[in-house]
Amino acid sequence: MLQLKPLSKDSIPKAITRAKHYRLLNEPWQAKSICRDILKVEPDNQLALLYLILAITDQFEAENSTYYSEAKELCDQLTNEYERNYYRGIIEERFGKAILKRARPRVRYIAYEYYRNAMEFFEEAEKIHPEDNQDAILRWNACVRGIQEFKLEPSPEEDQMQPLLDV
Repeated sequence: MLQLKPLSKDSIPKAITRAKHYRLLNEPWQAKSICRDILKVEPDNQLALLYLILAITDQFEAENSTYYSEAKELCDQLTNEYERNYYRGIIEERFGKAILKRARPRVRYIAYEYYRNAMEFFEEAEKIHPEDNQDAILRWNACVRGIQEFKLEPSPEEDQMQPLLDV
């Protein structure tokens, strides 16, 4: 049976740079692999967690709902409250975008719910943002524009629907 080889602790900074590099090259699978190697050595490495979350969200269009669940679980491991809220917003927004590309009934309503969830997380992040960091506002505004551009709207049903993972 093949065994994974352990990463040395000294190589982690360069591995972080590589993970970022592969994300920018649109190779999220490779970035995920690198982040998982880093987290084997340093389970609390916050930068590796962030890059892993982003690499996972890069793959949301693959219609694999386990990616969504895994990204949320990883987000819970972030120690900074601002980052937990901000990246949960990213997860919701990106999943909403991915849903829009699926040819299924009600995608406009379901995507709307994910965008609104994202906006709630961005609002929470905005309340505690670091000085000179208004990223949460930028993401909030992007969600508003996405809702407008894609003509998303809440479900006309009386009870608001809960987002579905298997759409």
